[in-house]
Amino acid sequence: MPALRLTTLIHAPQARCFDLARSVDLHRRSTAHTDEQIVAGVAHGLMGLHDQVTWRARHLGVRQSLTSRITALDPPHHFRDSMVRGAFARFDHDHFFCEHAGVTEMRDVFDYDAPLGPLGALAERLFLSAYLRRFLARRNQEIKRVAESDEWRSILP
Repeated sequence: MPALRLTTLIHAPQARCFDLARSVDLHRRSTAHTDEQIVAGVAHGLMGLHDQVTWRARHLGVRQSLTSRITALDPPHHFRDSMVRGAFARFDHDHFFCEHAGVTEMRDVFDYDAPLGPLGALAERLFLSAYLRRFLARRNQEIKRVAESDEWRSILP
């Protein structure tokens, strides 16, 4: 049961970073390289408690669908999205935010179990963990870029 931890420092207010991380519009932009598309659920705007979205994307060369739901929400400090259906055996993705002297620390904890039992555990050690870390880091860099520019104004209400 691996847990990936990432920390991103953003020179922007905590509330802005929190909302950008919940934006399905920014998520779609930040994952364009995997051709992520919303096929059900919240299609625009910010995800709230109990909101659900189903994404279809290409990961590791395979087209797959994943449904996640916001299962915890404490604005602007924390939210969790949890897999409802998808390729993983399970996952919970916690997003934590705190601001110090105008810099927001955004921390991700992505706690998951790979599918397929022992074969999935082997895949996790060989490539899955590294792939997921790169995927999350790329997404976080897009949140940072947008939050630190005026571009956030075109995404947040």
